[in-house]
Amino acid sequence: MELILTCNIQKHYGLQYLFIKKIKLILYLHHSPIWIQKILPSFIWKKRHAQKVVHLTFDDGPIPEVTPWVLNVLKTYNAKATFFCVGENIKKHPQIYTQIISESHIVGNHTYNHLKGIQTSDAIYLSNIQQCAETMARYAKVETPLLFRPPYGRLKFSQAKKIRELNYEIVLWDVLSGDFDKKLSKEKCLKASLKHTKSGSIVVFHDNIKSFETLQYVLPLYLKTLTEKGYKFESL
Repeated sequence: MELILTCNIQKHYGLQYLFIKKIKLILYLHHSPIWIQKILPSFIWKKRHAQKVVHLTFDDGPIPEVTPWVLNVLKTYNAKATFFCVGENIKKHPQIYTQIISESHIVGNHTYNHLKGIQTSDAIYLSNIQQCAETMARYAKVETPLLFRPPYGRLKFSQAKKIRELNYEIVLWDVLSGDFDKKLSKEKCLKASLKHTKSGSIVVFHDNIKSFETLQYVLPLYLKTLTEKGYKFESL
């Protein structure tokens, strides 16, 4: 969860880290606060379920070093997930992308080059999303849902508006695992992820190299613990 705390409202969304004015203090929140979900209701933060259902998401793949391992772990627990894929990784590793789909997981758009929305013009950002969409369609061979997650959870108001006009749902999260954080121990990552997960939670993990060491420890134990508590794992 990312917030921008300044004297006035910035004209972009920041949804993964905490920036305090011009002080270079960066924090992230494992749980997206209810109040921010309420003031930004047009984003998808979580789902409503009467039963124990969790929505796992994986960002930044597909890559051969990590994504096949994730798929095997998910299969062990009969878990379905949503993979927000980077277009250039799809192009490099189409066989892994098609494996995700063939194993009944859902794929979403994460831009072609993992762009930072707030540092990119609207025209270039939208073009990059479209390039990713075209790559997804080329290799998927089946219709995929129009789901988009901005890299780093950050984009401008104007970009969000235009993305919605293309009929995308913009998916954020209510649980950020922190698997990317090298200063966070694997044990604390697992503890925080389990603590904040509730029925309907959308949980972020990453199938990238940076996160893999932590993910290898956290994901199997996370799935095992919640499965024992009666949870099921469904794609969006």
